[in-house]
This record gives sequence, structure tokens and C-alpha cells, in this order.
Amino acid sequence: MTALDLSSPVAVVGTGTMGQGIAQVALVAGHDVRLFDAAPGRAQDAADAIVERLDRLVEKDRLTVADRDAARGRLHAAGSLAELADCSLVVEAVLEQLDVKQQLLRDLEDVVDDDCLLATNTSSLSVTAIGGVLRNPGRFVGLHFFNPAPLLPLVEVVSGFATDVTSATRAYEMARAWGKTPVACADTPGFIVNRLARPFYAEAFAAYEAQSADPATIDAVLRECGGFRMGAFELTDLIGQDVNEAVTHSVWQAFFQDVRFTPSLAQRRLVESGRLGRKTGQGWYDYGDDAERAEPHTAEQAQAPAYVVAEGDLGPASDLLALIREAGVPVREDEEDHGTRLVLPGGGQLVLADGQTSVEFRDVVYFDLALDYRRATRIALSASQDTQPQTLSEAIGLFQALGKDVSVLGDTPGMIVARTVARIVDLAHDAVAKGVATEEDVDTAMRLGVNYPLGPFEWSRRLGRSWAHEILDELHQRDPSGRYAPSLALYRHAYATDKREGTP
Repeated sequence: MTALDLSSPVAVVGTGTMGQGIAQVALVAGHDVRLFDAAPGRAQDAADAIVERLDRLVEKDRLTVADRDAARGRLHAAGSLAELADCSLVVEAVLEQLDVKQQLLRDLEDVVDDDCLLATNTSSLSVTAIGGVLRNPGRFVGLHFFNPAPLLPLVEVVSGFATDVTSATRAYEMARAWGKTPVACADTPGFIVNRLARPFYAEAFAAYEAQSADPATIDAVLRECGGFRMGAFELTDLIGQDVNEAVTHSVWQAFFQDVRFTPSLAQRRLVESGRLGRKTGQGWYDYGDDAERAEPHTAEQAQAPAYVVAEGDLGPASDLLALIREAGVPVREDEEDHGTRLVLPGGGQLVLADGQTSVEFRDVVYFDLALDYRRATRIALSASQDTQPQTLSEAIGLFQALGKDVSVLGDTPGMIVARTVARIVDLAHDAVAKGVATEEDVDTAMRLGVNYPLGPFEWSRRLGRSWAHEILDELHQRDPSGRYAPSLALYRHAYATDKREGTP
């Protein structure tokens, strides 16, 4: 099955931001596009808005005048659903209400031909439930574009329980013909991106609720240490706290209130207060004209230790040893197997976040996982009230000697980046094991859909296949609520690796 022929008209029902964006994508690809909206005059207003955006593309030399004029001639505002009768594809982008979408599809099925592909752009509702009212649900598919649709490349092609393979393939090839990067997934709460992205927000909010650090510090650690483009607090302010919380709540409810997806009470209070982010002028941060930029906590300058003793290779943080030597700090290597840690001159230990807490061990400072320790500009440390001041000072001075800003958190098991990445990796393995998508499509979706620096399976391979299981198992022992319990898929992944390596 191939993509729709360019001679085939395409319709978009619902002319909000997403509807207009999808219509523009189809229009620029070369289709005749019909816009319909139940509100009188709104379809024509949307068509006018799309033409204005095409004009701006011409001004930026991203579209020729001839192509703009041709596209304008192919764009039509429909006065009724009957005008969509000859369309080969109809995408609905109306309110995220199940009954509204179902009634629209019933009406469309009475109008269009039997071979017309019907699609929904829902981001939170079940594709199976929406299409369940159709006489022929096999031709119904999810086409989840990301906002802004003309700019973002990802499209999740979602197969409902009754979707025919030929329909899903047709939709997939059509998205690719429109210049998008499609990924195929089963109908599951949140699909790929909104399902696997929940820990990015949840772990940041949990650290804040535990008073480990303030939003600005947590965001800085996620960006400057973890390599994420934006931190969780600034990103949800951009998205809108009400929108982000609604998605989280929808996924949580759809998974029968699975504790792994539990919404944040702190975010709930933010929404209740009307502080929805940039659009209201205040969210986690203040966006008023006179507001001061919130700065992350950064430790004062400390003296670098005279030397460090390396016990083990530090695992995912092994690159640190070369950086320490380059900074002029001698590294003494202990050939005996004492674990993977750095011992500081005062006798304290510096350990990569492993899910345990500083208070459990005498004189330990944990440091967070970094995407790339050489390029990272900030490192987070975690210490307890029992950590010796000299140990914390030596740890701060060591990373400062490497040219890093240092943020000191409260006693935070798993730190920020490490436990976030571990949970994302776990959910990814669980999703693939349950047939939601392939590993390749999962990685593509998370890189393109939410701009993660690596896909979950790329992280898994880089960190070692048992790393995520080990850190989550430690976290689960300290919080047995089930939030951090490793999935069976992740357990099998780690265990199979151990067996291949000869571990009994």
C-alpha cells in the first residue's frame, strides 16, 4: 500500500492550532485541502491564517511565490461535511472529548466513500475507543502530530485494536511522503512519547517535593549535566501546567492509577492557583516584566584535593579519570576490588549515583550521572548530615577543578539525572516487550518528539544493560510503593546479559 496520490483531496475537521498545522503540512505537500469547523466562519478564518503563514515562509525564502500561490489555490473552507465526500483522507482535530469525536466520525462515515481513510490527531484518548463506533473501524487510525505540526518532524501512527494493517501502512507512508518521520505504535495510553516522557517530569517534581533542590537548580542539572534541552520546570511552564498535568492524569487513569504514573501534588496546586506558566505570566517561574531570573544553586569555590584513589573503573563515569588527570589532580589506582568509587584524601568516598542514600554509609558523597562528563558544565552532588564537611568540600573542589559548576542537593537517592534516565529506560523496555513499538521507533520518537539527547535504548547500551535495573532495584528497596520497581522486561534484559557474561 502506497501513500495517497497528490491528486487526492485531504480534509481536516477542527481548525484550532493543530488542525491548521496539519492542514498546512498536507497543503505544502501538494494536496487539495478542505477545512471544516462546526463554528460558523472559523474554517475561513483558519484558511486565512494558513495563507498568512505561507506568506511569511515566502518572506523567509523558505517557499517560492509560485508554490505559495499554488497552495493558496488548493485550500478551501468547507461549509458542511457534505463537501468532504470525495476526500481520500479526513483527519479530525476537534476537542479532546470522546463523545464529540465519536459523533463526528459517525457523521463522516455517512458522507465519505468506503475507501476513505479516517484519522484522529488525539494525544490522550484511546484510538480504539474513538473508532469503536464506526461500522468499519479497520480504516481508522491515529495520526498524532506534534505542535507546531509544520515544524516538528515526528508523527506517531497509532493502530487501534481494529485498525487494518493496510490502513496503518497507508497512513505511515502518507506521513513520510509529507516529509515527516513516522513511527508505528499500538494503541496504548500516551502512545510512545507521552507514555515514556512521564518520568522526566515526575522525578523532577518528586525531588522538589522532597526539598532536595529548587526548580532552577533541578532544571540546570537536567540541562547542564543530563544534556536535556530544557529542564522539567521550564518546559512545563512553556507547555502549560494545565496541559501537562492533564496528559499525566490521563495516562495515570488509563493505566488504572499505576503508581509509576502518579501525578504530582505540587503541580496540582500550581494548576489550582491559576499559575499555568508563560501564558499566565507565572508558573514555577515568574515571567513578569520586573521578575528576576531564577538562578540555580552553585557551590562556592573550594580547594581541589591533593589526589584521589580510584577503586574500580567508575562504570558509566569512567571518563572522569582522564579528566581528573588532565586537571592536574593525581589519580592513584587501587588494584584490589573494593567497588567503583573515588576515595578522597580525608578518607571520604565519592560514588556515582546508584539508588542508595548518603545517610546509609559513613562519609559518602554521591555525584549524578552526566550525558558526557567532558562536555557537562554542571555536576550535582548529594550529601547527608553525616557527611564530613571535608569530604563534601573535597568533592566540590574536585569537580570545580574540572571546570564544572557544582550544585549540592539534599540526600537524594538516585540523584536527578540518574533516576530519571533509569526510569525512562525501564518504561521503554516495558513498552517494547508489550508490543507498543520497536526499539528503533522508540528511540526515534523520544529524540524527535521531546528532543531527548539520546533515545532510551541508546542510553541503555551506553550505560550497560544492567545499569538501569540495578539503580531502580536499589530505589525500590528504599521506596517499596512500586514507583521504582523494575519491570519484568528490564529484569530479563539485565539477567540475560549476566548469563551471557557467565554470571550464575
